[in-house]
Amino acid sequence: MTDWKKIIDKYYSGDGDLRTILIIHSQSVARKALQIVSLHPELNLDREFIEEAAMLHDIGIIKTDAPGIKCFGTEPYICHGILGAEMLRQEGLPRHARVCERHTGAGLSLNEIVSQNLPLPHQDFLPETLEEQVICYADKFFSKTHLDREKSVEKAEKSIAKFGEEGLARFKQWEKMFE
Repeated sequence: MTDWKKIIDKYYSGDGDLRTILIIHSQSVARKALQIVSLHPELNLDREFIEEAAMLHDIGIIKTDAPGIKCFGTEPYICHGILGAEMLRQEGLPRHARVCERHTGAGLSLNEIVSQNLPLPHQDFLPETLEEQVICYADKFFSKTHLDREKSVEKAEKSIAKFGEEGLARFKQWEKMFE
């Protein structure tokens, strides 16, 4: 069992606004992901891992420049997943790191990265395991700017659609599996 609290404490010391945003957002994502685990015992999902990885999926936001959510790093926000993955690999958590790097949008394909000229390595960052997919799906229902509300499926779809049909198709596939 991974002590996600210690890892968050290591990178987000004190009681700052960013730490609060990270924890509240991650708890919402974990709660929704765990609801999916409970609703779908036939999927044999790893409940403990899903909770840990959901709590750590956005660990990399601290290194990004997104002042609206109290992030005062230097990297583009779109890079928070790969930055978090790097952090978690250094912590000896390669499985959790995969969730970080694959949760942005509805995952990102090489085609999407190249066609949108995103500042990411030219490779697929698509959630592959069911656990990666559940966390990515659950994440789309919660923003870091409106911590008190869960988006409807329609609003989540609308947010994803802004970035192209490919991600929206993946999200709709997850709707069928997880709802």
